[in-house]
Amino acid sequence: MPGGRIEHGPASYYSIVLGAIGVIAVGAGVFFYSHIQSQKIKNKTYDPNQPLPSEAEIRRTIGEDQYKIVRQNGTETAFRNAYWDEKRPGIYVDVISGQPLFSSLDKYDAGNGRPTFMKPIDKSRIESSQDNSFGMNRVEIHAKKSGAHLGHWFADPTTPTGERYALNSAGLHFIPADSLSQEGYNEFVPLFKGAASASPSPSASSASH
Repeated sequence: MPGGRIEHGPASYYSIVLGAIGVIAVGAGVFFYSHIQSQKIKNKTYDPNQPLPSEAEIRRTIGEDQYKIVRQNGTETAFRNAYWDEKRPGIYVDVISGQPLFSSLDKYDAGNGRPTFMKPIDKSRIESSQDNSFGMNRVEIHAKKSGAHLGHWFADPTTPTGERYALNSAGLHFIPADSLSQEGYNEFVPLFKGAASASPSPSASSASH
């Protein structure tokens, strides 16, 4: 009626209730989706099919100093890097893609203050190129999947493989043997059953990186 109070019938109240329920459901959905996504990031595991991150994301994730080594072929200071003296069993993966590259079973102390290995887990995951910087003729190695600069390769008759991979810790991420399963590297767990924590120690030369 004109000037009178507008009466709300049952249908109107039903619509209001449904609308409120809808708003709550959407809010709850957004909250739980965000929670699940944050948990995925927190508990991120290796996925070989995961696409590579963008350059901006790589730079943001690893920081400028590490980025200069990994993407601009820099070299870190000997004896002042993360893994040169790491003796725990485990694997070393590409810091960008997470792809397994080297194992502690092939790591040894070459006396050069850098993480050094006798061979990679799989040579097809490594690519090489000539490096003539600083008046030297060396073989530079990169992770094939991501292009991350890893270090240098040397022929070394003192090792069982005749090779030496002298690397930058910056290009690697270490996964301890007791964390392999939870980080998505189950296939490597059997390698470290009963493995000693000490690294192999061939009488390798201490040529510089």
